[in-house]
Amino acid sequence: MVELVRARRILEELAKEYGPSGQSIRNWVREASRDESGRADEISTAEREELKRLRKENRQLREERDILRKATIFFATGVSRSSTM
Repeated sequence: MVELVRARRILEELAKEYGPSGQSIRNWVREASRDESGRADEISTAEREELKRLRKENRQLREERDILRKATIFFATGVSRSSTM
């Protein structure tokens, strides 16, 4: 689709012919240009997806760490109470 736009095809015609909205096609062209430019101040689509995945993984690891910390405290205090009885 990006190549068709770059070959001077009209967005509205492409949208009618292939189905996606004109705005979707514009977004794809913008993304492709950004990915190809390699500018230091912009991240590529692949980098953006990786960042999204890593943030999700980081959030999950923090939740797991908090659960383990609470379980450790629970069992540590439970053991010390039962051993004093």
